[in-house]
Amino acid sequence: MEPWQLTATEALAKFKDGSLTVEDYAKSLLARIEKRDEAVKAWAYLNPELVIEQAKKLDQVPPEKRGPLHGVAIAVKDVIYTKDMPTQFNSPIYEGDAPKVDAASILTLRHAGALILGKTTTTEFASTLYGGKTSNAHDPSRTPGGSSSGSGAAVGDFQAPIGLGTQTGGSTIRPGSFNGIYAFKPTWNSISREGQKIYSLLFDTLGLYARSVEDLELLADVFALEDDEPAAGAPFEVKGAKFAVVKTTAWDQAGPGTRAAMELGAKLLRDHGAEVEEIELPPEFNEAPEFHRILLHSEGRVSYLPEYKTAKDKLHPFLCGHVENEHKISRAAQLKAFDGMAALRPKIDAIAGRYAAILTPSVPDVAPVGLYSTGSASFNSIWTGFHTPVTNIPGFKGEADMPIGLSLVAPRYHDRHLLAVSKAVGKIFESEGGWERKNL
Repeated sequence: MEPWQLTATEALAKFKDGSLTVEDYAKSLLARIEKRDEAVKAWAYLNPELVIEQAKKLDQVPPEKRGPLHGVAIAVKDVIYTKDMPTQFNSPIYEGDAPKVDAASILTLRHAGALILGKTTTTEFASTLYGGKTSNAHDPSRTPGGSSSGSGAAVGDFQAPIGLGTQTGGSTIRPGSFNGIYAFKPTWNSISREGQKIYSLLFDTLGLYARSVEDLELLADVFALEDDEPAAGAPFEVKGAKFAVVKTTAWDQAGPGTRAAMELGAKLLRDHGAEVEEIELPPEFNEAPEFHRILLHSEGRVSYLPEYKTAKDKLHPFLCGHVENEHKISRAAQLKAFDGMAALRPKIDAIAGRYAAILTPSVPDVAPVGLYSTGSASFNSIWTGFHTPVTNIPGFKGEADMPIGLSLVAPRYHDRHLLAVSKAVGKIFESEGGWERKNL
């Protein structure tokens, strides 16, 4: 196995036993990127000399002083500040801009010994659905999803084992499904957002990508994600557990791939001894998608005012529309949505708390053909609005042998519980779901 193929957990083991240096690992990843970049185009900024310089410094750290992520390469979405790399938000307003500051998440990762590999592509300000240059890891004619386009594609294409994304609607979970990898949107504000461009204070959440749940658990340790009730020492058992299937009000948008994946996912859980109950959320939850839409536009009205005032001609019309309140959202409607969404959160916690997890769609179907649009967040926005943790679990196959994932959802601040469930369910879905990850 080549170093670029390793998960973070596997790479750490080799660093520890001395069979691999961080420098050789970095060179392997850079060679992989060079080979695949013309097809995938996941990077907004990559400086190989800086990567090797970092790697050499990490190799000089004595074993007893090495951090829990020593040497692990991480791809960073280009809306998150990195002191030694530009942060450009895929905006002409900030082209070449390089503030000498690290976001809180990057400070935490550096302290843990991570190797910050480079900055990955995003839609403009991680806010629009209009795709850029990046292609899907498994088919260059298809979108990788967005807005965390580059991070999802880089991890899916073995160009990095770990990627950082953000989610305001479906910007972490959707690329996870489209690129056939694990994606984790933790409980809202459980990881600091200081130092990243904010679209919505109410919804923005740092998201994590990996090709194994073990790697997500490494990151959860570093970011101090803790439940009130620690997970039991023994691994979570699907047998005897209870799951809910929730199709949501967006089910009419589900294509054949997602419909088949949901049916097979529920069957696999039952086959492995779980109790699976299909439920509908109470009627009051039907307003949640509209609440999310109203609040997103209202938050954008505030977030993009500075750019609108200083460089309107360089700001995407979609974002100008937020500032100009083109949808004529009243303050009364904004308050109703604010309070309505807040009232639903403890109610979804209570429902989800009756189950090991809720099984729900991640996407309408496989990644659409074409790069103009990054796809629909119709199945993601309510969970983002509810602030619940969500994991995309890969393993299912749709049209043209493309991957489809399903989401698992748990109550707020049950992140470690959800990761434990995701590990057990992921083993089943990956081995029996019908889709196999290929190294191109």
